[in-house]
Amino acid sequence: MTRIVFDTQAINKQRQNLADFDEIWVFGYGSLIYKVDFEFIECENAHISGFERRFWQGSHDHRGTVAHPGRVLTLSSIENTRCFGKAFKVKPSVFDHLDHREKNGYLRHKVAISLADTRTVQGLVYIASPDNEAYLGEASTQDIAKQIFDSSGPSGPNRDYVYMLADALRHYDEIDQHVFQIEHALNQLSKPL
Repeated sequence: MTRIVFDTQAINKQRQNLADFDEIWVFGYGSLIYKVDFEFIECENAHISGFERRFWQGSHDHRGTVAHPGRVLTLSSIENTRCFGKAFKVKPSVFDHLDHREKNGYLRHKVAISLADTRTVQGLVYIASPDNEAYLGEASTQDIAKQIFDSSGPSGPNRDYVYMLADALRHYDEIDQHVFQIEHALNQLSKPL
């Protein structure tokens, strides 16, 4: 049976009343670090506590297809951890674009964002939880890398997502073992036999 893309745009529009925020920040931990295709008022290096990136979410609309989903990041709740990313202060109108961009199973959640300038702000982050239809879940590093290596979608090869993120993390002197292990496994798959 073909898995149907889980479009969360309508749900996200009902999750938070954006008018309740004095200022709105959004935290990006994956492609939002290196692909900023929306207007913002302010941008800061940032982190959130209690989460780590994991390639456990299926991508049927950007880095894969319904028949052959790619793998993209979501956040997993893990105590005593921190996740680096970028925080963007935005206008409410930006969420029409972001809700569409993150529509494949991601829901907006409120989160405390620690900015590099030592401020802590309340903001929103997109997380794909295990109960969404596009969730693929945990797998070995090799299995994740193989699926990513073999997947491509309207936004390009799935492996480019990994390479661009890994490069961006290195640019900011951030270490993410999960991302770097997947990148290493992809590099091994790319080597000629």
